[in-house]
Amino acid sequence: MAIIALAYNVPFNYIIGLPFIALISLVTLIIFSGLYYLSRYKRKAKSTITVFITIGNLLFATNFIYNSGTYGPTDLLMGLCVFLVICVVPQKQQKFWIGVNLAIIMVMHLIEYYRPLWIPNNYNSRESRYLDLTSAYIVVVIVIYYTITYLRRNYDHEKRSAADKANAIVIQNGHITRQNQELERINSEKNKLMSIIAHDLRSPLSNIQNYLELVTEYELETTERLMVEGDLLKVTRRTIDMLGKLLIWSKAQMDGVNVKLGYVNLRDALFNTIELEKSIALKKGITLVPELDWDMRIVADSDMLQLVTRNLISNAIKFTPPNGKISFKAKQIGGECWLIIRDNGVGISAEKQADLFSLQAQSTFGTDNEKGVGLGLLLCKEFTELQGGRIWVESSVDEGTAFFVSMPAGS
Repeated sequence: MAIIALAYNVPFNYIIGLPFIALISLVTLIIFSGLYYLSRYKRKAKSTITVFITIGNLLFATNFIYNSGTYGPTDLLMGLCVFLVICVVPQKQQKFWIGVNLAIIMVMHLIEYYRPLWIPNNYNSRESRYLDLTSAYIVVVIVIYYTITYLRRNYDHEKRSAADKANAIVIQNGHITRQNQELERINSEKNKLMSIIAHDLRSPLSNIQNYLELVTEYELETTERLMVEGDLLKVTRRTIDMLGKLLIWSKAQMDGVNVKLGYVNLRDALFNTIELEKSIALKKGITLVPELDWDMRIVADSDMLQLVTRNLISNAIKFTPPNGKISFKAKQIGGECWLIIRDNGVGISAEKQADLFSLQAQSTFGTDNEKGVGLGLLLCKEFTELQGGRIWVESSVDEGTAFFVSMPAGS
């Protein structure tokens, strides 16, 4: 708006008989246009504002002298300069520039009062003075109007923008909440995986350790040593096989639990798992008897099925006393295949059965003081249901426990 006002004043001052003021206005117009270019397109707003106000004050001081002092419109234009300072100058600089403006006005007024001959009346006629004053007033009003309108428009825009951002933050917070929930779910899955690995490796590694202690601490006959070494090699191979499958499966689960259903042959999926658990049970003096048709097929995720079966048999071993018996059966009932792990152990009370498959289930010590991780049955339930199956328990205290896993039967 200052540039437009100057562009108007150049021909106007020349027409009313103030050619020198018109020349000053033209030079200032060129300078202000350059400053506008630097501010708008070269992003040098801070320095250009300082130059703009400095030149503006010099222009008005010169205008005061050559445009009839208080007899002309300079005081009105200096007031406009203060308004522009308040609008464009950073708040911490406003007092300084307003002080400069007031100082110029006071000095110019004092000069005119004590040295009136230094400030001549340059109007050619009474008519030209009134035209100049009227024009200056109109220019001041227009500049103020458009400046305030521009600021008001920006204010309204920022207000709407702030409201939109507030709404976006609400939406984003909802997204962040969902994202955090997803991250918590993934972290929970990862924690479960670590628990699974620790749970599934503890028993066979302990078994290996016992074999090694037996070999190193006792003088065994050749036949006994060969038998122990053979058992150790068998357990080690099966443990490595189980560990490999666990690591492959856990790696595939790091981005969440992925179920890969297919037709599974029980022999391919569970034979090595059962053999490994038999050797662990035997170490405790427990007999694990598989009573099933190994060629039976079901619809399942082979790795998940192994994990569920391993956890259930491991629990049965944990809560069955020495010389006890565990049976593992599979039978087809309608379109389902029931896997049944039954023991003659300590059993489970009705109160504990209510929370058996939840996070409220507490880990308890087994008959040989074995310590579990408290997640086994919860994981069995989750993974069984992810495969489209179901799991339940039948138990009485001191009479043993039977876990049932129902899976869709294969064709």
